[in-house]
Amino acid sequence: MSDNGWHYLELLDIGRRIQSKEISSVEAAQAQLDRIAKLDGALKSYALPMPEAALADARRADDEIRQGKIRGPLHGVPIAVKDLCWTKGVPTAAGMTIYRDFKPDRDATVVEKLRAAGAVNLGKLQLTEGAYADHHPKITPPVNPWNKAHWSGASSSGSGVATAAGLCYGSLGSDTGGSIRFPSAANGCTGLKPTWGRVSRFGVFELAATLDHIGPMTRSAADAGAMLSVIAGEDPNDPTASLEPVPNYLAGMTRGLRGLRIGVDTKWNTNRVEDEVKQMLATVLKVVADLGGDIREVTFPDPEQIISDWFPLCGVETAVAHESTYPSRKDEYGPGLSGLIDLGRSQTGLDYQKIVLRRNDFRGRVQKVFEGIDLLLVPATAVASPTMAQMATLGEDAELISGLLRYTCPFDMTGSPTITLPSGFTAQGTPTAFQFVSRHFEEELLVRAGWAYQQATDWHRKHPAL
Repeated sequence: MSDNGWHYLELLDIGRRIQSKEISSVEAAQAQLDRIAKLDGALKSYALPMPEAALADARRADDEIRQGKIRGPLHGVPIAVKDLCWTKGVPTAAGMTIYRDFKPDRDATVVEKLRAAGAVNLGKLQLTEGAYADHHPKITPPVNPWNKAHWSGASSSGSGVATAAGLCYGSLGSDTGGSIRFPSAANGCTGLKPTWGRVSRFGVFELAATLDHIGPMTRSAADAGAMLSVIAGEDPNDPTASLEPVPNYLAGMTRGLRGLRIGVDTKWNTNRVEDEVKQMLATVLKVVADLGGDIREVTFPDPEQIISDWFPLCGVETAVAHESTYPSRKDEYGPGLSGLIDLGRSQTGLDYQKIVLRRNDFRGRVQKVFEGIDLLLVPATAVASPTMAQMATLGEDAELISGLLRYTCPFDMTGSPTITLPSGFTAQGTPTAFQFVSRHFEEELLVRAGWAYQQATDWHRKHPAL
């Protein structure tokens, strides 16, 4: 079989082929490395490919598989990780020039767990500076493989581009205000933002400690569930990692949507939302209803204040994370991250405490919504597919900022898990997406709902022509 038959396979599919010895892990990894060498000069999704290490991992996986030692569904599968995850002996720059030569002496917990599951790490994926909104001025942003004139998302842009372009079979992203969901939506991937604390943050460069989430970006809900099963769970190195047991996310996946109560706030989902997003949501709701979902109208608490609060809260926490290098090395920072830190450093204790209280209040109100539903259905963003030209005006366009953050950062403020699912295309041929949101630690419902939707649609199987 040629590379053309491999690179867009789903993670679980390529895994089955490797573990059944239909193809070898080395063959799969080499095909991916060849594709990266061929295409990524234009796409810029990788900060650092790791060909020698990847092929060594693949040879090890093949040896174990020949001996009948199958570690699980990721064994031998080529994946990649966002370049804020420590990788032992390999530069981990976090999208910054300050850390371009930083080589950790150990792996992040998520990298360690992927390695233990037998996954093959192809390399480190590019991101915005410090995982905030903008790429460092000296770094070329990843390019949307569907249309280079359109945004590729932030900050896990490299993860979204590589996964969509067939340059890995799954990737890790992080989400502080929407950065698993933005690039998943922009590039046509399935992104799972877990409950805050479900996945250890040890060895992951910090943007904002109480907002950061680490999660998988894949081609399907099933693939996302498989990756989350590996990276989730307690960690003695991260006391904020939850002690909640980690279920097998694939075990109940095929139970479907029938009987699940799906909450929809029609007013919130359509107010100040682009027409293409409204049309997409109407189609999604029909599919969900046809699958037996029990659609229920709900009223979501007004998120405008909590969205406004996200910026100074993120700024305060980012200022703490960068205290050792900012402001002492301010001239090495780009304007976006520098501006966020300055905003954080300008807050008073009273400002901060008011935000904390409003955040707790909002969390309680969102929790109340879920008393009557199992899942909430919302857009990924109010803007179908922003162009690079639009994004260049982001700092001057309050409506664009609101449209991007309206359905993402509220669920970072609450720590709620969400899954982002491809759900159509714009007139320009770029992907659109929506989210299911669940109660804390009910990611299995997200995987189940995502699987059901993806059995009834094929948007997640559409790929860019490269």
